[in-house]
Amino acid sequence: MLPRQENRVTHDPTRRDAWGIPVIRIECAHNQAQVARARDQNAALPALAEVANVKLLRIDDAPARPGTTVHECGSARMGTDPANSVLDPHNQCWDAQGLYVADAACFPSQGNQNPTLTILALIARACDHALQSSRGSSTASEHPNPPECGLDT
Repeated sequence: MLPRQENRVTHDPTRRDAWGIPVIRIECAHNQAQVARARDQNAALPALAEVANVKLLRIDDAPARPGTTVHECGSARMGTDPANSVLDPHNQCWDAQGLYVADAACFPSQGNQNPTLTILALIARACDHALQSSRGSSTASEHPNPPECGLDT
């Protein structure tokens, strides 16, 4: 799905959550060109599978509903060494301390399943680290590597 001005996330002007904060409204759909591209790709898949000697189990006849299939990965890899990663183990940019990347960019790649819960856990840990660092807490520097689970507190 290509970026389009019509696809956006905004605050809903009338709905609020339990704390009075406006809820988000997601407006996102495939346009006709994207649907046509998906049809062309689906038409080419059987020939590609034959050349690769791969058996296709299913080909969807239309693109999946927006938001159900893709999380971009690998653009800001997480690691323990700035020589081969963009982010430290707390999702903080090695070269711009205080800048945290809170999405799937920290994964070098992903498997077949939706990584949203893992992304949320990483965001929670990054937020905790940012708060501890901003308060001058020693816990932020005492634990250079993230714990196996839970927040780094």
